[in-house]
Amino acid sequence: MATPNYGYEKRQKELAKKRKKEDKLKDKNDRKLHGPGDDIDSDGNAADPAQPAVPQAGA
Repeated sequence: MATPNYGYEKRQKELAKKRKKEDKLKDKNDRKLHGPGDDIDSDGNAADPAQPAVPQAGA
């Protein structure tokens, strides 16, 4: 039976943590740039308030 590679698992966990931290910082900077009143969708594009995000069923 092969032994677990704890070093690899630790590195993957560290990379995931670093990636999450960078994403969080990027989101924070985007909010700071666009102000609190602007709606930003997940693509980083300004959301159009005239269009509903979810289409109405039966309309």
